[in-house]
Amino acid sequence: MNYFNYKRRLSSETRIGDTPMGGINPVRIQSMTNTNTNDTEASAEQVIRIVEAGADYVRLTAQGVREAENLRNIKDVVRSKGYNTPLIADIHFNPRAAEAAARIVEKVRINPGNFVDRVKTFETFEYTDEEYAQEIAKIRSKLIPLLDICKEHKTAIRIGVNHGSLSDRIMSRYGDTPEGMVESCMEFLHICIDENFRDIVISMKTSNTVVMSKAVRLLIDRMEKEGLNFPLHLGVTEAGDGEDGRIKSAVGIGSLLSDGIGDTIRVSLSEDPEFEIPVARKLVQYIAERENHPEIKAVVSDKFSPFSTDRRVTYTVGNIGGDHQPIVISDRSQGNFEFNSHFLPDYIYVGDALPLVAPRAIPSIIDIEGWKGEKNTYPLFRKSNYKGIANNESEIKFLQISYPELDNEVVSLLKKDKSIVVILTTDHINGVGEQRAFIHTLLNNDCDTPVIPHRHYAENEAEDLQIKAATDFGTLYLDGFGNGIMLENKGNIPLKDIDAYMFGILQASRIRTSKTEYISCPSCGRTLFDLQTTVALVKTATSHLTHLKIGVMGCIVNGPGEMADADYGYVGAERGKISLYKRKNLIEKNIPSEEAVERLVQLIKDNGDWVDPEN
Repeated sequence: MNYFNYKRRLSSETRIGDTPMGGINPVRIQSMTNTNTNDTEASAEQVIRIVEAGADYVRLTAQGVREAENLRNIKDVVRSKGYNTPLIADIHFNPRAAEAAARIVEKVRINPGNFVDRVKTFETFEYTDEEYAQEIAKIRSKLIPLLDICKEHKTAIRIGVNHGSLSDRIMSRYGDTPEGMVESCMEFLHICIDENFRDIVISMKTSNTVVMSKAVRLLIDRMEKEGLNFPLHLGVTEAGDGEDGRIKSAVGIGSLLSDGIGDTIRVSLSEDPEFEIPVARKLVQYIAERENHPEIKAVVSDKFSPFSTDRRVTYTVGNIGGDHQPIVISDRSQGNFEFNSHFLPDYIYVGDALPLVAPRAIPSIIDIEGWKGEKNTYPLFRKSNYKGIANNESEIKFLQISYPELDNEVVSLLKKDKSIVVILTTDHINGVGEQRAFIHTLLNNDCDTPVIPHRHYAENEAEDLQIKAATDFGTLYLDGFGNGIMLENKGNIPLKDIDAYMFGILQASRIRTSKTEYISCPSCGRTLFDLQTTVALVKTATSHLTHLKIGVMGCIVNGPGEMADADYGYVGAERGKISLYKRKNLIEKNIPSEEAVERLVQLIKDNGDWVDPEN
């Protein structure tokens, strides 16, 4: 893979009905129904809505054999109305349901963490080598019959690994790590290959964008070493809804698409499933614009690893770099100083002079031509005037520069003057590649200057800006690069909203927390309550608890596991009943749903994590 120049990874092709995936085919878009799979009419109608929204595939849950067999009736209705889009069955815990579904639909998704294994208990188990081998033999005995059916009916399989549902066997040796996710996949993949079954798609999903990115990269590396190149399905599980769901999905999925990785994507939003499709389509189209771009020449640093979660080490300038959290710089050079009190930037850029109406409590960055050394202000230099930077006595000096402007003289200056912070800008259509090239060049020259990525857009729709900016900045942050963010937009989106997006991108990239994080699933036929309404109620009660992560999960399948790093969890236990968790521990079980939000608040209070909202 080329870190600086966009090119799609060439995978093998997998047959899925008349819509193959991988190879030279376009990135496919999909979503999943949230109807009861036993309700033929409602499920078929929703399948059609998803298809008409632009989906290439539609997935339906099949909890048991009854649901799996009813897929035939749903398929018949959909086909009778002229829709030939491939259908996919989503299976957990039930090999018999997978076998029934494989005779009907074009693809079956199985989860290696629970295809054979029991529901997770998070207990610690020790496996001898012999016991471990026996577990693998048990998987083989359950998987081979499914593979035989898939061969007969030309049905594809997705090996869908979820971070939150790794088996106790995997957890015993690898923990809940990216390496464990890869091993969970390879156990099943090796059996498929041994049985000469290759209509395979693979996914490595988690709600943690860092873990997702590293797991996918580790999987590709492992497959390449074994001469394998199966197509990949990308998605961030439990991304949430609204702005947060779009930003988090774009950070996780977009960072991999930026490197040419991914053959199909699903943007998982806690909204009606047809709303996922336009978001996914925009994300794919934005990345595709980079094809055949002007070449970016740079050398990958041997100090960088795509598998590491370490961040680039920099020196400290004031509150920037070093161990400080990334800063937010808001462009207020047009004279607008309306702010959201919940998302106040760390610095504002005010242009060539300090306006009288500019807030003095927020540090201002001013072009050097108009900088007069006022208290709490700092000068901004550019390549055209940077030679005067050495004689400037400000404790923090900003240098806005792009990769084409980086030469040996600039590198020498950056290594010498430890009061400089770079604002790294780009006009390249593959700005991610160009900004990476800049930082790799610094690494190759042992230059530890803090770098603030800067991007500018011209968007009038909030969703478009969220998707593009989260993709571009998130790719750098998941590489471990970037000591802040500066997002500029010339469209009609309010500046205070853009500030919120910047904080949201940093949080989705797991490098700065500024608000309550909600880990909420997108809903499916397994969901045991009205997810969208419930998420809204939980947010109303807890959105001021900016120090917490709260999971809202529709059922037990991924609930306790996928939200394992959440502080508190709200999980569907059965119809109308909710279970509450503190981290992985079940605290209260089968609470009536009408009481559950109040009981969640009380649980938070009982554990000393509650603070009263400000008036």
